[in-house]
Amino acid sequence: MTSSEPEWQRADVTLPTPWTDRVGPEDVLAEYPRPQLTRPRWLNLNGVWDYAGWPFSPEEPRPVGYGERILVPFAPESALSGIGRRDEVLWYRRLFEVPGDWRGQRVLLHFGAVDQTARVWVNNQLVATHEGGYSAFSADITDVLRAAGPQELTVRAEDRTDIAPFPLGKQRNAPGGICYTPTSGIWQPVWLEPVPGHRVTELELTPDLAGFTVFPQVTGGVEVELVVSAGGAELARVRGAAGTRLRADVPEPHWWTPDDPHLYDLTVRLLDRHGDLLDEVASYGGLRTVSVVPDAGGRPRIALNGRVTFLHGPLDQGYWPDGGYTAPTDEALRFDLEKTKEFGFNFVRKHVKVEPARWYHWADRLGLLVWQDMPSLVVSFDGPPGPAPDPVPEGKERFEEELRTMVRQLRNVPSIVAWVPFNEGWGEFDTARIAELVKHLDPTRLVVANSGINCCFSRPDLGAGDVYDDHTYVGPGEPRVQDHRALVDGEYGGLGLVLDEHRWPGPPNAYEMTAGSEELTRRYAEVSTRLAALVDELGLSGAVYTQTTDVENEVNGLLTYDRRVTKLDEAVAAEHNRAVIARGSFPAVETLKPPENPA
Repeated sequence: MTSSEPEWQRADVTLPTPWTDRVGPEDVLAEYPRPQLTRPRWLNLNGVWDYAGWPFSPEEPRPVGYGERILVPFAPESALSGIGRRDEVLWYRRLFEVPGDWRGQRVLLHFGAVDQTARVWVNNQLVATHEGGYSAFSADITDVLRAAGPQELTVRAEDRTDIAPFPLGKQRNAPGGICYTPTSGIWQPVWLEPVPGHRVTELELTPDLAGFTVFPQVTGGVEVELVVSAGGAELARVRGAAGTRLRADVPEPHWWTPDDPHLYDLTVRLLDRHGDLLDEVASYGGLRTVSVVPDAGGRPRIALNGRVTFLHGPLDQGYWPDGGYTAPTDEALRFDLEKTKEFGFNFVRKHVKVEPARWYHWADRLGLLVWQDMPSLVVSFDGPPGPAPDPVPEGKERFEEELRTMVRQLRNVPSIVAWVPFNEGWGEFDTARIAELVKHLDPTRLVVANSGINCCFSRPDLGAGDVYDDHTYVGPGEPRVQDHRALVDGEYGGLGLVLDEHRWPGPPNAYEMTAGSEELTRRYAEVSTRLAALVDELGLSGAVYTQTTDVENEVNGLLTYDRRVTKLDEAVAAEHNRAVIARGSFPAVETLKPPENPA
């Protein structure tokens, strides 16, 4: 960078978090970004990049120069990026050098996520194209690297929120109400990794209550070895032919639960025909199962490890006033989950967003069950409630492709116990078929075909999936469906409190406003008392309170948007939350009887 070129500077922050001032051009999100497939050597490419961005135009010129600096991986809409505006066409550039001790290895370039489409060049050679704003992708760049000196990395991203038929979640060009500032371009970590030519490319982990089945996907090699350990002590070691599944039973298995989130260390080695090591990766997993079982009265209930377990937690949107879709630091990313535990919850619903891999790592480590939503296709909120028209075919294809990728990329996460393809009918189509598709992709978890099937833009209930999910505000809802599905209040609450020095500009909104912390605490207790009664009355299996934090103009969080203030009495709320969980958790009957015909 010459003296005439601009330096990176953080844009004005509307609402700083406790971590805002800790973010600078050095060591940006410097933790290893892929905790369930690790190698010891890697190079972080987060940091200051050259940048040029503008609104979309059909006749777009390639930039003559890069007049700005952006802090990757923060989207340009965020203050931490240093840009602070909405761009639809985005060009990024940076130089990097390959460490000398990587010589003889293949070099992989990884992107956590780029919203929505991306083309990537290294040294002016196209190495990757990608569609989908929530999925990771990689490229082997070895053959385009220069023999020595700086290497040039260029990325062009395009993001046309509200126009192109892509999964968007709650992103909108005109945020307000229940929709928020969009995210464009690179918003998850970028990094390099040296790997051998014959290597482990992916792991598929399937736990049960006795051990792990592991399918290492490899290039080359003759044999694979799996080692399971805990606390540094080896517990099991098995070998098999490359390209086959390995089964490792664990002696005296220690099950993963929210109260005791025990994780095992896994090591996978790829060997040649002489038994010599070609590649080694590390991972981790937890022994747990999830199912629907009957209670003593024959009502379907959600069970963790064969025990009926009430899932109670907040709706978690994953937005930050300084970083947008991207948490400012790994500590901040962990903070929301730690507060969720402190509130006495055992569960979180990740709402129409896919997080970076480290968010799931912290859910695994801290002990929180997770429902994972698929980001929704765009839907208009202007019309009256009622089934929305079918998405365009191009949107359906992209949705299904990204849904498949989401399940594949997150299927090893032990804390995830359910997939949620649709929310309140937003972009809903072929509901029963999509639910069956997800079950086929991952038969080990529950499927919530449409969260909020009773409201909004939802289509008629076809009985698909494993869970009937009711949304009622303030609620709690009282679903009285009697079939094979467990009953859950997938959204309720939404009690609001405005704290003027800790809120986003614009008119605040909530489903019910309170005048102060004391009133908010009282109303939370009242709603929780009713919820506890419904656990017995209806046989509820779970409840999702809206929400973890305020998000932009929504002021119905347990915490303010800047994470600086807990808005109600945490001890009172935690006591009620733990009581609800205890009310709905008990040993289960072994098998689920077919539902009786109500007629």
